[in-house]
Amino acid sequence: MSATRLAVKVVPGASRDGIAGWLSDTLKVRVSAPAERGRANAAVEALLAEALGLPRGAVRVVSGKTSPRKRVEIAGLSEAEVRSRLEKDGGGAR
Repeated sequence: MSATRLAVKVVPGASRDGIAGWLSDTLKVRVSAPAERGRANAAVEALLAEALGLPRGAVRVVSGKTSPRKRVEIAGLSEAEVRSRLEKDGGGAR
């Protein structure tokens, strides 16, 4: 099974959850959850899993847990598949 690691910039405490788009090779994500006790990380994992059509457990933050810049591992998809699904979704707010 393939896994992809994706650079993500997270904006916690946003007015709504959504994928803001690509900043070069980094995906910008907004979540309404605050950056405390792992809430924003959990919201990022759930948002990306939903946007990619994957089960919640297939997406996890693997580094940068206390930083706005994180590395997320996505199980079962290649980088090309991840980009394709996010672009098809429009990369917009959810």
